[in-house]
Amino acid sequence: MNNQITFEDFTKVDLRVGTIIEVNEFPEARHPAYQLTIDFGDLGIKKSSAQITTLYKKEDLLQKQIVAIINFPKKQIANFMSECLVLGAVNGKDVILLNPETKVKNGSVIS
Repeated sequence: MNNQITFEDFTKVDLRVGTIIEVNEFPEARHPAYQLTIDFGDLGIKKSSAQITTLYKKEDLLQKQIVAIINFPKKQIANFMSECLVLGAVNGKDVILLNPETKVKNGSVIS
């Protein structure tokens, strides 16, 4: 374990479920990545860069629900503005996306 946080720290992180509605190649990225467009329901559409190319094909990602942190500041990655952080379990160079076991409403809170 790296650093312990308080429960108050955890409550500041806004974790939500969204559905990937568009996937594009991202050749300008330093490491292989996709540009994702994600629907968070009432919270709107957000974009993210995700280094998930080793395990996922673009067509397999469409309509897949994922978990993301949506309250980080926007981050410029090459020529792309990332608006949320998609979460996954890291295994070497592979990233396995975190997702709900069954379909839930976009924008659902993770707690």
